[in-house]
Amino acid sequence: MTTFSYSSDLKWRDIRVGGRKCAFCFIDGGLDRELLELSIIKPLRSAERFEPPFDEALEGLVNFSENAVKIPLATSPGPISEGDAVMFVDGEEDAFVFALRKPEKRSIGEPPSSSVLKGPREGFIEEIKSNLSLMRRRIKSPDLVVRTYQVGRYSSTSVAVLYVRGVADELVVKQITDRIQKIDIDGVIDSAYVLSYVQARRHSFFLQAGTTEKPDVAGAKLLEGRVVILVDGSPIAISLPYLVFEDVQDGYDYYSGDWRASMIRLFRVIGALLTIFLPGAYIALQTYHFQLLPLKFLMTLMSATTGIPFPPAIEMLVVLMLFEVLNQASIRMPRYLGISLSVVGAIVLGDTAVKSGLISSPSVLVIALSAIGIFCVPDQVGTMSILRLLFLCISAVTGFVGMIILAIVIIGYLAGLDNFGTPYLAPYAPRIIPDLKDGMLKSSTANMDRRPYSIPTANRTRSKLHLRK
Repeated sequence: MTTFSYSSDLKWRDIRVGGRKCAFCFIDGGLDRELLELSIIKPLRSAERFEPPFDEALEGLVNFSENAVKIPLATSPGPISEGDAVMFVDGEEDAFVFALRKPEKRSIGEPPSSSVLKGPREGFIEEIKSNLSLMRRRIKSPDLVVRTYQVGRYSSTSVAVLYVRGVADELVVKQITDRIQKIDIDGVIDSAYVLSYVQARRHSFFLQAGTTEKPDVAGAKLLEGRVVILVDGSPIAISLPYLVFEDVQDGYDYYSGDWRASMIRLFRVIGALLTIFLPGAYIALQTYHFQLLPLKFLMTLMSATTGIPFPPAIEMLVVLMLFEVLNQASIRMPRYLGISLSVVGAIVLGDTAVKSGLISSPSVLVIALSAIGIFCVPDQVGTMSILRLLFLCISAVTGFVGMIILAIVIIGYLAGLDNFGTPYLAPYAPRIIPDLKDGMLKSSTANMDRRPYSIPTANRTRSKLHLRK
């Protein structure tokens, strides 16, 4: 086979079946060799006759759970590269594929970025068939539709689009599948590749699609009328349409008390606002609006910043840069060295810099609070980091006036975003009263008898009113 002529891991196995010369071709390490020998080759060797039609003859000879699939010779490289075994018969124009692939995969466990105190602890893995089985386990309905596409000229990656028929809007499904089918790229290595193509505005730094590693969250989104995309080789599922408020919600909210969930959501919003606005507000107060501070607090701040060689804005940028460098270094270093680096950077380096008079302790405190708050909404870390830097820079030039103008511009931009017929800031802009039951304050699950009006769906009824007490 000239297609794999340069590959040393291509293996051939020649046998004779009923006096006819045959050969098996496969990639070493990609299939179950024991199953090939015992369930296929051994019965074929003992056959006395092997005559056309060969597909019917194979069904009578091979005791295998998946029957051989007949394909043209020209298409045989595809199944071989995917890990199947292909059988060639001397003088025939067709080949036969045996699904014997045995991919290496990690066990299903709790995702490191989505740990919960209560609720399911299963997470997606990198093998798409296992991920599909996890979804089927949660939605045991024939209306759960799975459409699979091969994307990538060289990678030929399996991309599965899932939706519930009769619940999801067919127009939204068609728009998403059309975008996936139009992807023309060398290879798809992760779901992030597909995400960049299905977003409405590719050059915006605001996320326009939801992501999750938990099957229970993906199943809940499907039942709301959304579409979920799974990519082979990636443990992260994509959900569309998307609301920015989804990142304030968490799967744990639905397994805990309603009042507890509402309080946690408020804290997440407060943490996100502190991350974005606190450094800029500190610079604005210290540079332009110090008269707004109480006198005792102002005196304490002035005594702490006296003797610092840098202007407040430059000092804050330096501290922010140090925190970002330490964060990136701790992520990429080995786990135990990363812990040591965090201790050394946060305690030794920070304390030494403050005592030497290079930076002030209030600046370290402000950036530390901002750095902690950014992880209240982990899916928006990249976006909030950019917004924090923008507000910091504009406050250094124009103070609170510039921050207010920039906030109005950003909110106006977000209000104009549309995600497959879904307003980006719904249910608050526009205000959709029924969806406020699962907004900042979470109502009881029994009271959510309608699917979100923010999302186009074919069926709004989630539960029957007369069944509720």
